[in-house]
Amino acid sequence: MIFIYYPKCTTCINAKKWLDENGLPYTERHIKEKNPTAAEIKKWHKKSGLPLKKFFNTSGLVYRGLNLKEKLPNMSEEEMYDLLASDGMLVKRPLLITETSVLIGFKPKDWEEALLN
Repeated sequence: MIFIYYPKCTTCINAKKWLDENGLPYTERHIKEKNPTAAEIKKWHKKSGLPLKKFFNTSGLVYRGLNLKEKLPNMSEEEMYDLLASDGMLVKRPLLITETSVLIGFKPKDWEEALLN
């Protein structure tokens, strides 16, 4: 599993703690130091089955600063992939990429269902 996170994010800290407490092995990836590429985001989006908008950190300063709430509805998927790849702070986190799923954000119940059952 790949755990993509931002170390100063409280939700990411809680997710990492949960993974450790449940003895689940993972590889860490700092989202600012190694931002996901457009190709990776596209692959994860397809694998997740979720709307692409779910990959955006809608509460982040960069998202708000770029006025993306207004702009996203008029963008193509390719433009959104490129935009997400341009700045790790635009990507919702944490992201957990497994062989079979992509988990966005941290909801312990969802992670438990996906990883422990």
